[in-house]
Amino acid sequence: MTIYSAAILLFLVMDPLGNVPVFLSILKDVDSERRTRIIVRELLIALALLLVFLFFGQFILHAMRITEPSLSIAGGIILFIIALRMIFPAEKAAYGVDMEREPFIVPLAIPLVAGPSSLATVLLLVTREPDRVLDWGGAILIAWAATVLILTLSSHFARFFGRRGLIAMERLMGMILTIISVEMFLAGIKQFMAS
Repeated sequence: MTIYSAAILLFLVMDPLGNVPVFLSILKDVDSERRTRIIVRELLIALALLLVFLFFGQFILHAMRITEPSLSIAGGIILFIIALRMIFPAEKAAYGVDMEREPFIVPLAIPLVAGPSSLATVLLLVTREPDRVLDWGGAILIAWAATVLILTLSSHFARFFGRRGLIAMERLMGMILTIISVEMFLAGIKQFMAS
């Protein structure tokens, strides 16, 4: 996998276009200047968590005796569930946040940007090719930078695409993610059968 294909995968998993309506809904009562600062702060927290998993995730997996095939299979299942939610979203989403207060870490940084699927993808990349950790770090930064751009300009994207356009984009990303998740699952099964 190249840096760019890994960055595209991570970008799809972070789902910034799908998160635009969620971010706007949670931050609707915050003025635009303050909203941008909150989004950047939350995305920096998400980046820090992704990098922690990139550099120390292998040690965590080794300590817990989790093998690469099981990680690939679990990652595929998690991605598949996320993809299904993107294609068939629930009518009402519970974000686990007090809408009266400013969000901190939950739910914007975790799980919307650095959620289980993003962390599993990072772990999978670094477990498969640990000698390319700097490449994976570059992929994370590329995907994260694109996510920052989209989410800081979320109100502009919402106006440009409209509600239906954003829904269509999210469902398209969900379809692509479904294919990637099945591929990850099958790769894990092949690795398990070969060992």
